[in-house]
Amino acid sequence: MDFKDKIMGWYGVHHRKLPWRDTTDPYKIWLSEIILQQTRVQQGLPYYLKFTEAFPTITDFANASEDYILKLWEGLGYYSRARNMYKTANHIVEKLGSEFPKSYADLIQLKGIGDYTASAISSFSANEIHAVVDGNVFRVLSRIYGISTPIDSSLGKKEFKNLASELICSNNPGLFNQSIMEFGAIQCTPKNPKCESCPFQDSCLAFAENKTDELPKKKNTIKQRTRYFDYIIWVHKNQTTIKKRTEKDIWQNLFDFPLIEHSVQKDEQQIIDQLNQSTPTSFTVISITAPIKHILSHQKLWVRFWRLKVTDLDFFKNNDLIVSFDELDKYAFPKVVDNYLSTHEFE
Repeated sequence: MDFKDKIMGWYGVHHRKLPWRDTTDPYKIWLSEIILQQTRVQQGLPYYLKFTEAFPTITDFANASEDYILKLWEGLGYYSRARNMYKTANHIVEKLGSEFPKSYADLIQLKGIGDYTASAISSFSANEIHAVVDGNVFRVLSRIYGISTPIDSSLGKKEFKNLASELICSNNPGLFNQSIMEFGAIQCTPKNPKCESCPFQDSCLAFAENKTDELPKKKNTIKQRTRYFDYIIWVHKNQTTIKKRTEKDIWQNLFDFPLIEHSVQKDEQQIIDQLNQSTPTSFTVISITAPIKHILSHQKLWVRFWRLKVTDLDFFKNNDLIVSFDELDKYAFPKVVDNYLSTHEFE
């Protein structure tokens, strides 16, 4: 039995029942693939169901506002995915007559769609013979075939793509792609792979050489940047101020509170002194949280939330949006801010 027969045979017995596997609609497959980038199925599934209910078609998606898209995306992270999806949806509606492409050649032209996503959509919706290579596939192939070429190198990406293309089942490429990705997700997992029940145990080089923990290899490690955020929540009666993050930085186009950022942690008195110098009105400190650690893929944030009572908000209306606390749930906030709002009451 060759590789494709083993992997597809395993899939027939062990695969999970997931809604995007029951459709050939390229729009819904696209939704699932973008949502599941950098996201586990368990976390992504509720978002997929939420998006398909809110936007049954690509036209519905494009006709929504970007703010509403970001609000539904709230908590999923990597918000550039949602912004690119919105641009792609509008392009398809305006330039392609609302017809979502199925071919790899057309898909690869769309914003936010690279080789992996184009291969996945074209194989699942049109059965085109394009091998998918994602993190799961890298791991499965590197272990079974004992490949130590770094997966984040241009040589490695080419080597794994070529191997996957050689192994793919030409009669049913979509099923093959689903099989190898699912195998990596629930059998050949990053940690504690289920080697004892693996159909490739007798031929897996990583298992034979006790290297499952070493493969796949990467050459680059992400340098993590540390930032210190102090969010200022001005409180006047039942109102506060927020603003949209329009700069090219994390959380672009999401909302947050006025922010003081430093490269090192400042003590509370230093922040109060800075606020006294820059704020054109007096204030009273209501509460200050302890620093909250929030980890992003390439950044570590230490975040404090300050609630400060003021006599009015007129000083801030030129730069900020004045809203009631009851209205805050209408806006899309970064997860660390949303977590704070969901666990604190405002009067």
